[in-house]
Amino acid sequence: MTAAVASLDHASKRFGAVTALADVSFEIPRGTVVALLGANGAGKTTALSLLLGLRRPDEGSARLFGADPRQPDARRKLGSTPQESAFPPTLRVEEILELVAAHYEQPASRTELVRQFLLDEFTTRQTGGLSGGQRRRLALALALVGAPELLVLDEPTTGLDIESRRATWEALRAYVAGGGTILLTTHYPEEAEALATSIVVIEHGRVLAEGSVAEVRAGAGRGRVRFRSEPLPPGTCAERTVDDGTTITIQSQDPSATVRALVLAGARLEGLAVEPLSLEDVLRQISTHP
Repeated sequence: MTAAVASLDHASKRFGAVTALADVSFEIPRGTVVALLGANGAGKTTALSLLLGLRRPDEGSARLFGADPRQPDARRKLGSTPQESAFPPTLRVEEILELVAAHYEQPASRTELVRQFLLDEFTTRQTGGLSGGQRRRLALALALVGAPELLVLDEPTTGLDIESRRATWEALRAYVAGGGTILLTTHYPEEAEALATSIVVIEHGRVLAEGSVAEVRAGAGRGRVRFRSEPLPPGTCAERTVDDGTTITIQSQDPSATVRALVLAGARLEGLAVEPLSLEDVLRQISTHP
């Protein structure tokens, strides 16, 4: 079994009368990408703060490289990017990269990070003159400049355009291919599908689902059957059916069984397509029916 570089074990965290996390457990195995998914206020950022040693759980435990995350030695192999980052406005991009790299004995190549995060044209620009997306790319480069073993990213591509998002994905894939591990939160289901080895779905401070994207999708047990609009034989399908006049869409617990029933009933099924629900649809269902 792959060793976990970080974990929460039955961790709970309260802020006054508000329970931000309730008995949450999950692991981040070495060499994987784990995505925490959930709505605003679900508890994702609180979970990250426990693993980063910024807060401590009220019950349960958080472990980082086998130690308490609040211990400085446990964080030496860690890189992170919060949702928002502020930089001294008069320092240039190259100066900030050099300043942060100086804190590490064996920093990553700054030239390579500049290339990966599309900062080539901005290295001599003061950070006060950068756009929001450019500052975000700089924050991601800084998270990697120390050549960390674990990268913790809170909404890493928020505010990035399509080109920058794709470049960031490629940089993160390269980091994992080189032996790195990532824990990230994201509001973009397509980002989780593109990057994540596994996902953890959190709602109201509790874990509702966990596993690979395929496993979570299979656990929802649903898919869609689509075909050209036509009158259906009476009583053919008791599942949710939408006919927009052009296409009939049936959301099915068992798409294969639905197709068999339609064929046996004599439906023509022109233009038939059977497809899984999108991860976004699956997450919506999980949140609605935990």
